[in-house]
Amino acid sequence: MDVSLREVRDTDLPLFFAWMSDPESVRTAAFTSEDPADRHTFDAHWKRILANPSVVMRTVLTDGAVVGSAGVYGAPDDRQVTYWIDRAYWGRGVATAALGALLDAVPERPLYARAAADNTGSRRVLEKCGFAVTGEDHGYAHARGEETDELLFTLPG
Repeated sequence: MDVSLREVRDTDLPLFFAWMSDPESVRTAAFTSEDPADRHTFDAHWKRILANPSVVMRTVLTDGAVVGSAGVYGAPDDRQVTYWIDRAYWGRGVATAALGALLDAVPERPLYARAAADNTGSRRVLEKCGFAVTGEDHGYAHARGEETDELLFTLPG
């Protein structure tokens, strides 16, 4: 599969919304918006993201088809990576390839990431891209309606 990144287009957002409100995907991610099915909140969130010049957000393409998003955001001393891939593409190396491409495009280091402790897929993606577990946290996961353990990752400079 050929995985690439491009600028986010408005026409990508309905797909992002569908994937980011998929119940199984949301439960796996755990730390999501309070109500992933709220389109108004989703649209307002993405409007802020795309208007912020410090955010690097890209659409993930596989063989030319839109399959997810990947980005870097946050304060200069706490730059975080994020990615979301359509569940139909999980387990195929798409997230790893997309994150790798993002890391090539955004050379700043260190970078940080977070993942639910039981999200083994996301943990593997981060570790394959050079991130290491550097801490643990525990917080309320809206997607699960309960406190959830979280792993903290760092990609050193």
